[in-house]
Amino acid sequence: MNPAPPQPVPLRKPSLPPRQDCPRRLRGILSLDDFERAARGCLPRPIFGFVAGAVEDNRTLRNNRSAFDRYDFVPRVLVDVGTRSPATTLFGRRYAAPFGIAPMGLMALSAYRGDVVLAEAAQAAGVPSIMSASSLIRLEEVMAAAPDTWFQAYLPGDPDAIDPMLDRIRRAGVEILVLTVDAGIAANRENNIRSGFSTPLRPSLRLAWDGLVRPRWLASTLLRTLARHGMPHFENNAAGRGVPVISPNVMRDFSDRSRLDWQDVARVRRRWQGPLLIKGIMSPADAALARAHGADGIVVSNHGGRQLDGTAAPLQALPRIAEAVGALPVMMDSGVRRGTDVLKALALGACCVFAGRPFNFAAAVAGRAGVDRAIGLLYEEVLRDMGMLGIRDIREMDAGLLAPGGGLVPQAAAPAAAFAAQ
Repeated sequence: MNPAPPQPVPLRKPSLPPRQDCPRRLRGILSLDDFERAARGCLPRPIFGFVAGAVEDNRTLRNNRSAFDRYDFVPRVLVDVGTRSPATTLFGRRYAAPFGIAPMGLMALSAYRGDVVLAEAAQAAGVPSIMSASSLIRLEEVMAAAPDTWFQAYLPGDPDAIDPMLDRIRRAGVEILVLTVDAGIAANRENNIRSGFSTPLRPSLRLAWDGLVRPRWLASTLLRTLARHGMPHFENNAAGRGVPVISPNVMRDFSDRSRLDWQDVARVRRRWQGPLLIKGIMSPADAALARAHGADGIVVSNHGGRQLDGTAAPLQALPRIAEAVGALPVMMDSGVRRGTDVLKALALGACCVFAGRPFNFAAAVAGRAGVDRAIGLLYEEVLRDMGMLGIRDIREMDAGLLAPGGGLVPQAAAPAAAFAAQ
């Protein structure tokens, strides 16, 4: 299937104001990791634990970061890099940079109208943003605020619920659908129990205390949400509205997906006319199946370390998957924190990468201003690192610019250059 590409969006460049012009609480923020440290002092303990944690022993979470340390750069010199651009084209759209905001559930617990904040910041900066199905704000509201937003959906366990869900997504104006396929079984998220987070949220004296000791969050996020919008509901897991976050029936909204298979993906492909991405691919064999079932792109991901502990890092899986699918656009998330991470992923076969937790924490720390700064910091890092590597266009980024342990990496399948014609 070759759907008509969406209309290109005007290319914008993320701006990074001088530190002295930032809100006071952002002046000490110099990198994406700084947002996590700052958010620890802003968010109640259960919510911070939910966002920051992963599963079981957090091995996958650590793998996602350490994978980037296995590669070093081999810069080129005496290249005129006075004019350079990290802009990229995806599915007929021109974006300012080859990175975007990954989907994150329950964003509205971290920041007031968190999903809207992320989407508006990304659209203003000219980078892609993916809204999560496990969100507490209606998809239609986010699309009205930021029409370029991509939407991430889970397949319902009930096949009869798939078509109505897709119809609602289409009516909301979504053009790019991201189907997440790596969460068919509920994960063992022990960190949630240890931090006091639960689904559904269960009111308790400890939970009340955790909120009271974070008065800014209590006033600006929780009480403001309740006063203006009432009790948050799961809004986008199906064609209709879900239950409140405190309902004992919450898990009914996350019906068992263990019996889903590739035939369900084929059903979505027949129904969905726009670009369809499959997210959660880690195996080259699955990548080939995704292409065979009509996917327009793949997101290599292990769910940010939140599903199977001990899973390989997406960066490790990336080269083989890129080789298995040829010119099909391959994206990646999990563990991205620096401009150097973005460029390493591009060299190994990605055309775009997504980061999640840092933007969540940025919104928690300073709302829209925090997310704007996070995007600007990452953009400036990518642009600066391109200059020091000796490249003027991200399509020049390839495995010849990497070296593990002092040995040159064999030339990989063509990375970002393969997507220049899209």
